Amino acid sequence: MAAKPQVRNAIDDAGTAPDGAALDGDRTKHPVDETLPPLKMATSGLQHVAAMYAGVVAPPLIVGAAVGLSGTELTFLTGASLFTAGLATFLQTLGVWKIGARLPFVNGVTFAGVAPMLAIVDTTKDKTDALPVIFGAIIVAGLLGFIAAPWFSRLVRFFPPVVTGTVITLIGVSLLPVAFGWAQGPNPAADDYGATNYLTLAGITLVIVLLLRRFTRGFLKQVAVLVGLVLGTLIAIPFGVTDFSPVKEADIVGFPNPFHFGAPQFALAAIISMCVVMLVSMTESTADMLALGEIVERPADEKTIAAGLRADTLGSALSPLFNGFMCSAFAQNIGLVAMTRIRSRFVVACGGGFLVLMGLSPVAASLISVVPRPVLGGAGVVLFGSVAASGIQTLVKAGLEKDNNVLIVAVSLAVGIIPITEPEFYHAFPETAKIILDSGISTGCVAAVVLNVLFNHLGRGNDEDTVTAPMEPGDEISGTRAAKAAHVH
Repeated sequence: MAAKPQVRNAIDDAGTAPDGAALDGDRTKHPVDETLPPLKMATSGLQHVAAMYAGVVAPPLIVGAAVGLSGTELTFLTGASLFTAGLATFLQTLGVWKIGARLPFVNGVTFAGVAPMLAIVDTTKDKTDALPVIFGAIIVAGLLGFIAAPWFSRLVRFFPPVVTGTVITLIGVSLLPVAFGWAQGPNPAADDYGATNYLTLAGITLVIVLLLRRFTRGFLKQVAVLVGLVLGTLIAIPFGVTDFSPVKEADIVGFPNPFHFGAPQFALAAIISMCVVMLVSMTESTADMLALGEIVERPADEKTIAAGLRADTLGSALSPLFNGFMCSAFAQNIGLVAMTRIRSRFVVACGGGFLVLMGLSPVAASLISVVPRPVLGGAGVVLFGSVAASGIQTLVKAGLEKDNNVLIVAVSLAVGIIPITEPEFYHAFPETAKIILDSGISTGCVAAVVLNVLFNHLGRGNDEDTVTAPMEPGDEISGTRAAKAAHVH
């Protein structure tokens, strides 16, 4: 399958493949199914939460800010995302019936849906309707994805690295402007928007994260973004841009009331856009399951992939009930499993429990609302840039020595970047069409899939003749070079 090179790299990045020996407890159990001592279970679970916390809270912050939510409402939306991420993690790790891969997967809000959701917000005249429209689209996309899961697990060949790498790159590139906007201040309409004090805070936060990543090791290195947000917020206090009122106003205990922002609304264009996002999310999850299965020495077969996709899609469909967004597996936690060699799915389930508890405590959720926008912007450069870099890493393995693949990437990236570089490019189109077209991720994904089918699945007879990779010394023009090109695909 197309994702197998990612599996090999995941093992290589970890240094060595796990040896399969149980760490604690009953050694007759597979390490994935064993339970650890309570203290180790709790601390390891918290480490998983710390590694993915910034990724979970970033999408609701981005979308909530675009909708114009108050600090209190933003806290509520963030808490709802933590709560639903915990529920989705339970579903994936513990499993019910044929739902759940039963692997140490952490589930949370997928970045793939952020840009399309922002497009929905931009094209919704009454911003109070934006979240209900988004939630309605996610519910439909989740249910359709749940039904399609068994068949999708057989269609991965249409999403090789050249497609997934392009889409992941577009996700990061599409989100970077959000970080740049945060770095300039909380209010684009204010006179001090883009002031030097805001940009200085963003720069300081970025430097802190980079230094932590460069000079620390282990757990501290894994949570560098989270530590950067904390230190950046403390440094921002003398600047007078830190607002602690959300914490003061938040309750200690609360519950994400169902449909807090209104009953879901179902708009066709929004549904189509989120269905495209669901396809992207399912593709990423499939690759993640293949990689994690190799790392924990329980290879993910078609049955496991289908069960994992059911958990992703059902978790996404249920998430809007509690005001959450589309959920997917978090790839950064796969690296944590490889690094720590703790492979128990119950450890990750414990992390899901912490997410649920944080979602039920508005005070805990409100802490992220205290972080000034410029501080978020500085950290966002690393966070969103890393997503783009991850896509580039995938493209490196996509066989770009071939003219066919180069054209697929070139045109798909160009199509996907249109809404970023020329926001008014589609201004003459109907509003419903603009919801899809203004999402570079959606248009880029469709372009990549269609072009991949055209160039790599239909009429493949000229593949060996369209290689543009420079020759290495001693290569023959018609021999070695063509053989190398054929081997890549």
